[in-house]
Amino acid sequence: MSDQIELLSRRLGQSLTQSQSTITTAESCTGGAIAKALTDISGCSAYFDGGLVTYSEQSKQRFLGVQEHTLQQHGVVSEEVAAEMAQGACAALSADYAIAVTGFAGPGGGTAEKPVGTVCFGFATSSGTVITCQHHFTGSREVIRQQSVHFALEKALASFFKIKLDTV
Repeated sequence: MSDQIELLSRRLGQSLTQSQSTITTAESCTGGAIAKALTDISGCSAYFDGGLVTYSEQSKQRFLGVQEHTLQQHGVVSEEVAAEMAQGACAALSADYAIAVTGFAGPGGGTAEKPVGTVCFGFATSSGTVITCQHHFTGSREVIRQQSVHFALEKALASFFKIKLDTV
């Protein structure tokens, strides 16, 4: 999967460079792995200024502006929180695009309603467009995190640049 993640990161970087756009990340369960994938590509400083790993509810509120009532009403692993994380990251880092992820990578933390492997994504633009989705992955903590990174990069290409890679 690491080769596929590199391919997606490289393609996303090319699209950002061509459009002279910037991207940021707001990550929870992936712990900065999306930012790492983006910064593994040489020349990424042209489109990636930084990202935030906000693991606790408090850091999501403090650094990304996630509302307490959103956390209480929907839970930390929700599309609503992922949306606010993405919007907050765009604003905090003055980026054109943001990818946000929050989920239960395991082995603990899940619930009957949202079991381990439940991951929510937010994709925001500086113009205010937000796309969210939820996906369920299976496997170990590391496998769930890898699948989340792959999915996030693939969905960012499709959401921001209307690019779908059939080879991945």
